[in-house]
Amino acid sequence: MPTHPALILLVDDHRAVREELCFQLGYDGYQTREAADGPTAVAMAADPAVDLMVLDVKLPGLDGLDVLAQAKAARPDLPVVMISGHGDLETAVLAVRRGAYDFLQKPFSKDRLVLSLQNALAASRLARENRVLREALARDHRLLGDSAAMQQLRTTIAKVAPTDVAVLITGENGTGKELAARQLHLQGRRNQGPFVARNCAAIAPELVESELFGHERGAFTGAVTAYAGAFEQAHGGTLFLDEVGDMPAAMQAKLLRAVQERVVQRVGGSKEVAVDVRIVAATNQDLAAMVTAKSFREDLYYRLHGVGVRLPALRERPDDVPLLAAHFLASVRARYGLAPQRFAVDAIAWLATQPWPGNVRQLRNVVEAAAALADGDEVGVADLAGALPTASPSRTGDGSVDWFAFDRIEDFRAATEKEFLRRKLLQFDGNIKRTAEHIDLMRSNLYKKLERYGLK
Repeated sequence: MPTHPALILLVDDHRAVREELCFQLGYDGYQTREAADGPTAVAMAADPAVDLMVLDVKLPGLDGLDVLAQAKAARPDLPVVMISGHGDLETAVLAVRRGAYDFLQKPFSKDRLVLSLQNALAASRLARENRVLREALARDHRLLGDSAAMQQLRTTIAKVAPTDVAVLITGENGTGKELAARQLHLQGRRNQGPFVARNCAAIAPELVESELFGHERGAFTGAVTAYAGAFEQAHGGTLFLDEVGDMPAAMQAKLLRAVQERVVQRVGGSKEVAVDVRIVAATNQDLAAMVTAKSFREDLYYRLHGVGVRLPALRERPDDVPLLAAHFLASVRARYGLAPQRFAVDAIAWLATQPWPGNVRQLRNVVEAAAALADGDEVGVADLAGALPTASPSRTGDGSVDWFAFDRIEDFRAATEKEFLRRKLLQFDGNIKRTAEHIDLMRSNLYKKLERYGLK
């Protein structure tokens, strides 16, 4: 029995029926209110204190199905159990289609009614909890910024999200491509389904097929159990394929077939599995140029590029830096239950002048580290600079890097490795696959290093 008794609105034109239901439900701990006609029921159902409505089909003034429609229009989350002494299958189906939770044929037992009410209230409570969780998730994955570029981005996402059109998100590493993908999911009609993300650059090439399409037990060494791949996991929801430009050539054809045919076949399996997913892909590379260079399939490119969404680099929207920094500072302090902090005035100015090659991700990492380093309730320039011991090596009077200014060899090694990776990425236009091959490093290991240094 609920801690706070649920309030049930009983709507029936027969007084004896209402009195009997009031007595039965009151005995079980429910509170009740009564309405004898349709218009009164609509008005009373609008009261947010009402937790559930038991509604007769035949009513004076307004038919029960019309009461149901108007009540659900005003309060979509209000559970309604329909009752009728003249109901048929067609009426029951119509009632459920209009939003009724259940339909009971008179006469019904007390136990049957109470069970229906309990189930309806539980389903309503779960729906409210899910809505609260989705709203919290949406807040946690907001695309922050008041710049014109960010306002336009949010407008585009709001237009595209309710559709199932494929979206290709482009932008530099660290600009928030996964956040944009999550917003497309949360604002779309699939938001109650799963959101599954896979980074194509972080998966070893020989494991990409298994990771996306799954495998059967014994399909290869180490496959001790069957595994549902990302497509199956995302069924009914959204599949986000990050760094899709790094998809191995052999896998591009298989991915195209999965997207076109909406079926996948597990590694080592013989059966096709139907999947219903929305595809959102992302890349920091120029896929159109890769198509011209024959390193990316043209037909797959057009399948993925239904609508293009570009995320601006942080240097393109410097006015957003103070807002983002304040958000990250408040978030990290709240996450660990610490007292609030603020930025010193010169610290905000310092943040706004930094180049942020790692974009929003780098800014967040620096702010969170500075919050841990700061003494007291204020974060200063020294705290922020201290959070980037290898971000900007000391320079001599003529502007050249002073690599011998570091006190520890670990800092020197980290700084030189970061600078080496940064320049190699520039050399290969941000192409992680080509960079990894050139420097003789596994792509997954390169990806981890880029994330560590804020270059991802």
